[in-house]
Parts: sequence; C-alpha cells; structure tokens
Amino acid sequence: MAATHVNVLVTMPFGGALLDRMRAVSPRLGVRRADGAQADYSDVDVLYGNTPPADLARAPKLAWVQLHMAGVNTLTDHPVFAAARVALTTTSGVHAHTVAEYALTALLALAHRVPRMVEWRAKGGWPPDQERWPLFLPSEVRGATLGIIGYGSIGRELARMAKSAFAMTVLACKRDPSQRADTGYAAPGTGDPEGRLPDTWYAPDELHDMLRRSDAVVLAAPLTRETERMIDARALAAMKPSAYFINVGRGGSVDEAALARALTDGRIAGAAIDVFGEEPPPAGHPLYALDVPHLILSPHVSGFLPTYDERCTDLFAENLRRFLAGAPLLNLVDRAKGY
Repeated sequence: MAATHVNVLVTMPFGGALLDRMRAVSPRLGVRRADGAQADYSDVDVLYGNTPPADLARAPKLAWVQLHMAGVNTLTDHPVFAAARVALTTTSGVHAHTVAEYALTALLALAHRVPRMVEWRAKGGWPPDQERWPLFLPSEVRGATLGIIGYGSIGRELARMAKSAFAMTVLACKRDPSQRADTGYAAPGTGDPEGRLPDTWYAPDELHDMLRRSDAVVLAAPLTRETERMIDARALAAMKPSAYFINVGRGGSVDEAALARALTDGRIAGAAIDVFGEEPPPAGHPLYALDVPHLILSPHVSGFLPTYDERCTDLFAENLRRFLAGAPLLNLVDRAKGY
C-alpha cells in the first residue's frame, strides 16, 4: 500500500478502547466510527463492518472491507461482492475454538444421554431400575470415528481436540483434499494449519463413503452452491443408525425435513443443530415439531464468545499492518469459491 495516509471507517458499535487498538497500528491511519446508514464514505480506504454501501459510487476510494463475521453467504448478492477492486476479508478463525467446543459438548451430551437426563428430571424422579441401563447406556466417544465436513478453522480445531482428548479417528472432507495446509487466521496453539491430523481425506464426491464410516459427523462447511442441501435424505441414509449428526456450519446445507424424518424413524441416533435455513425458524419448523429425546436445538449460539470483538479487533489490526506493508491479507475471500 503506497498511500501515506489511510482512512479507516468502523461501522460496528465499538468503543474508544477498540478503536485505539486500531490507531496504535500506525500514525498513517485515520480511524473513525460512524453508523453505516449515515456514514460519509467519500474518503474511505478501508471499511470495518458488515454493511458496505449498496452504491459503491459513494465509496470511490474503497480498497478493502474487513467483515465482522466469518461467512460471506449473506453478501453474495451485494454489489461489493462483484467489485473486484475491493478486497474482502472475514473473521474466520476468531471463534473456531468455541465452535469446536460446542460441537464436542453436543457430541458428549448426546452420547451420554444428557437430553434424556433433563427429560427425567422434569418428570421428578428416576425410571424403574430395569429401564435405567437401556435408557442411559452411553455411546463410547473415545476411539470413535469423527467425520468432519469442511476442514477450515473450525474443523481443524475440532480435529485437534478430538485427537488429543479422545483419541478419535478423524476423517476430513473438503473441497480440494490435495490442498491440506491452511493459510487463514488461527490463534496460536489451535487448529491444524499443516493438515496433518486427518487419518483419511475425502473429496465432496466421496462424502457418502465418509458418512458410512463415521460414528459422529460434524458439518462445519460454508454455504455455497456446492454445499447447499448436501446433507439430504441420501446422505442421511448413508450414515450409521448409531451415528450422531451435528451442524455448526450453515442451515442451508441441510435438508431439514429429511433430517427430521431420519430422527423420527431412528435412522440416525441423534442430532445437535445450531444453525437453520431460516433464522429464527418459522412456527412449525420440522425439527422443533419433533418430540424425541435425542435432539439438541440451539439458537445459533455456538460462536458466542465474550471476547469476540476484542479478538476481531486484534485480527483487523494485524491485517491493517499487512495492508500498509503491501503484504497478503489474512482470510481473504475467494469470490469464485464463495468463502
């Protein structure tokens, strides 16, 4: 970046302490905050926020947008997505560890029959002795096979946790299994940046083979044309009847009605769903209509993190350093891939 001064506009509701972290990167930066709708974009070089102006003529100097989110599927129809002159970066990796923790929490809860424990607590007593064993006999997580769909920052941290804590066999499905390294952001000591942890790799057209082997399946892929409804009735039929399905990716990647039928019919052992095709789910949603003890539903909270804004600011500060130095930005979106 050759410019001697760079104007940065932040449209997120950040206080002075976070803005000062950005200003501390370089005296060449002019950082200001404004609400997106009322903002003056005429001199803005860099925007931090999720709502770029729809009319890019309002931002003639805009060279880079740092989004305050990990996915870009909600922006693919926005003019900025088609504007090749504007670099797009995300906060992918900032909350990878907490999403991975959620996935493991859900797996352990399903395997150890926690929803059934909650159900019996509500009844105010214990089941008869002869029923306790079949009702609460857990599935073994240690040494089980974990299939991960989408081997990005979340999938890599999940693989690290599963291997180190539970000695699980890890299967990984990604768009191009030959590209095993990850150059995106990862907090120190997390993830699998070199792609060494999976025991077996699968391409998308081999997904059903991976599903057949897995004792638990975690979907952590972005929503693209290729991943839309990839977990359909056929995919669910390929899974073991004893397997669990957990979605921390995007709801649009799952045929939710087919998943509800699979749970009702006992074709899979259970599921934990944090994301939905429509959020919030409409009244009568097929998963919320189910009355089964092996289903956990949560309102898109797996990525909640008390320090999210601070971690995102630190990532943005690092990218600001790179921008000023003309170095490659972290988490640069590949528009052709959609993430």
